Amino acid sequence: MRALQLIEDQTVTTMDVPEPPAPGEGEVQLDIEVVALNHIDVWGWRGMAFAKRKLPLTVGAEASGTVRAIGSGVSGLKTGDLVSIYGAQVCGLCKPCRQGKDNLCEHVAGVHGFHLDGFATERVNMPARLLVPAPPGCDAVSAALAPVTFGTVEHMLFDNAKLESGETILIHAGGSGIGSAAIQLAKRIGAKVITTVGSDDKIQACKDLGADHVINYKTDRFEGVTRKITKKKGVDVVFEHVGKDTWEGSMFSMKRGGRLVTCGSTSGVSQSTNLMMLFQQQLKLLGSFGCRMENMANAMEKMARGEVKPVIDTEIEFGDVETALERMASRQVVGKIIMRVKN
Repeated sequence: MRALQLIEDQTVTTMDVPEPPAPGEGEVQLDIEVVALNHIDVWGWRGMAFAKRKLPLTVGAEASGTVRAIGSGVSGLKTGDLVSIYGAQVCGLCKPCRQGKDNLCEHVAGVHGFHLDGFATERVNMPARLLVPAPPGCDAVSAALAPVTFGTVEHMLFDNAKLESGETILIHAGGSGIGSAAIQLAKRIGAKVITTVGSDDKIQACKDLGADHVINYKTDRFEGVTRKITKKKGVDVVFEHVGKDTWEGSMFSMKRGGRLVTCGSTSGVSQSTNLMMLFQQQLKLLGSFGCRMENMANAMEKMARGEVKPVIDTEIEFGDVETALERMASRQVVGKIIMRVKN
């Protein structure tokens, strides 16, 4: 069968790999349906792995699949079921896992597509406990976007930042995959949304998703415009995932007692923080990584009901991943790049 494998930094190629064996106890065999690309794929492609990994490595950290075969001891799934795949190999046994705090697993073995073989392949065996069934009305694209794109944002906005109706949020990079999801999820609960973009051609797309104000951060200082929009008060929440380029401005954009939640650092991992501003303004800085499986289930329910929708920039062929990663790295996308695997 086919798999897309990283054989060296910045080189991904289609390889013939052995088919997986029959699923073992507690396992399910899946036909992969759709793979969605993310910045973690860009990092892995560039060689920015933060733990040991062995090449060649099958890429793809976010995907959906259809149940092909079921091993012994598995309940709640049947052949033909559409599922969303949790992207980290968590233990399922430690206290955080037992409490449903999957992304705080104390014995996580790694992230698929980054440290472990990922999902850009035709067939894979997975522990059944890492699969979240898609509800009726949820298609394979929506299920593929639940683990990272919508699940990450659910966890950031509602578990960590605890965004509420009537609050104002600044969402960076509204044209990105998680930015487009954040705009929709924030508007859905009645928040006022300010978002930044890197080019004028993304402004209308963000407005169409519900953004109240869109700022081109390359032509305007977003923190100044944000304070003007909020009548110098600042926002309740900042949704960060850009990092170095926006960090200082994000700090200035918050109101007293504001919350900043961050899940990424695509422009750089290090930046200074004004500690006097932090304690005098009583700001809250919240780190967020991945999501809980419950976040995935919640996201798919919302997509199934049509309350939020996947925003697709490009659909690529199975072997075109390098071109797609280059496009993502250059920040040309509006929404997600997806790849259908099952014919």
